[in-house]
Amino acid sequence: MELSKEQIRETIARRVAQELEDGDVVTLGIGLPTEVANYVPEDVQVMFHSENGLIGVGKKPAPGQANPHITNAGGIPVDIVEGASAFDSVMSFTMIRGGHIDATVLGALQVDQEGNIANWMVPGVFVPGMGGAMDLVVGAKKVIVAMEHLSKNQVKIVKKCTLPLTAAHEVDLIITERCVLKVMPEGLVLQEINPLFSLEDITSTITADLIIPDDLLQEAV
Repeated sequence: MELSKEQIRETIARRVAQELEDGDVVTLGIGLPTEVANYVPEDVQVMFHSENGLIGVGKKPAPGQANPHITNAGGIPVDIVEGASAFDSVMSFTMIRGGHIDATVLGALQVDQEGNIANWMVPGVFVPGMGGAMDLVVGAKKVIVAMEHLSKNQVKIVKKCTLPLTAAHEVDLIITERCVLKVMPEGLVLQEINPLFSLEDITSTITADLIIPDDLLQEAV
């Protein structure tokens, strides 16, 4: 099944939003994760935190309504909700390192079956900076990787990461446009398959060892 770039991003962001619980404080990484704020159900109150020093990030500003002085960590203008607060980086990272973030949503270059994540550099390629990913994946109570299933047809969910690690054994959930995978002590468990894709579409594009529950195997028959 071929999805456009926009459809892929929306599919992932919508599914991630379902994982957030009422009252959560959630840090969104730059890029695709920022779109999660647009799809939180109206009856779920979440405070989105941005590592550059803002809590209370809202949905994408309406056309012509963006304030260039209010941005997320990627420098993209954002709306703010009632009760929002701005502060310096010291306070922002005190929240992160102090264990006050309920969940973080990050992109990744690679994730493996042990919950290791590589998302900050490719050797030999210019790196503008590592950002706060190292702090977030260690400090947040729940780590959700939200990423496209493949990158230029290259596998991203692997048996063992080959790129420099951001952190080891910290990922809890992996959500792509094709599936949802949970990192468990016994391995990588396939929890959901997007109905637009088959089980083969999943297994043929992941090199990690998968644990596939019986109900998903039966649905695939």
